[in-house]
Amino acid sequence: MNRILSLLPAGTEIVAALNAVDELVAITHECDYPPEVAKLPRVTSSAIDRDASSSAIDDEVRRISASGAPMFALEADDVVRLAPSVILTQALCEVCAVSEGDVRDIAQVISPAPKIVPLGGTTLDGVWADIGNVAKAIGRSKEAATLLESISTRLLLVHKALKGARAKRLRVAVIEWLDPLYSAGHWTPDVVRRGGGIDAIAEPGAHSVRMTVDQVRAAAPELLLFAPCGFDVERAEREASALLASDEWSWARGIQAWAIDGNALTSRPGPRLADAVEVIAAIIAPTLFPAPAAHYARRLQ
Repeated sequence: MNRILSLLPAGTEIVAALNAVDELVAITHECDYPPEVAKLPRVTSSAIDRDASSSAIDDEVRRISASGAPMFALEADDVVRLAPSVILTQALCEVCAVSEGDVRDIAQVISPAPKIVPLGGTTLDGVWADIGNVAKAIGRSKEAATLLESISTRLLLVHKALKGARAKRLRVAVIEWLDPLYSAGHWTPDVVRRGGGIDAIAEPGAHSVRMTVDQVRAAAPELLLFAPCGFDVERAEREASALLASDEWSWARGIQAWAIDGNALTSRPGPRLADAVEVIAAIIAPTLFPAPAAHYARRLQ
């Protein structure tokens, strides 16, 4: 039986979707899905106060990055004591999780040496490939095939409904951070496309980039989706509503806008990206799909 240490929330969700929750020995402080992982030990902590304002969080991230200090603390003694046989990490964003280099340093003192499986997918296909890689490492390739087939079927149903109705593709701007503004890059443009839209401000696989309000306006979006990284729908709704009420955003008041749960739907490269496609499709083509659940998305205007 594997002893899996997941050092990012997406990894935890992938393990759970592969029916291997019982093989997890520890997770991060940010892992919150599925609910049954709540009982597991946590081996990380953050230097960032996630309850601070968006601008304060951004300032703190920049300060810590400039100092060379880590964003996250990893309880090395606990990791060694737990003796994981598989460690899931990432090589994509040091603001999002413990760095892969720190993980490899600690893994060197664990005996026997654990498998290290980095998740590095930057597109939707890359995320699905990561699921397969995790499955191979933990002996769950059969489960991965079933999971990926289910996801493929769900996305195909969305595609067929949109195509059959000849639904108009809206120009969509997904905002990943509100103060300062950042586009939602990586896999998000793929999610938008699969959901029936055209990403107006980002390219598939590219990093999220800082933007000005004028740049968002110049992209001529027909739909605004506010999905702050790591925030639930309630906080997204609160912060996006305040943003849209400002004079700087007066130009957008005639444009359809929604707050969505970035923490669950767009920030994590895991199985729930399929949920994100379905949510966006329901927003773009409400006559074709059931309304999105309120815990996932809320209309602002």
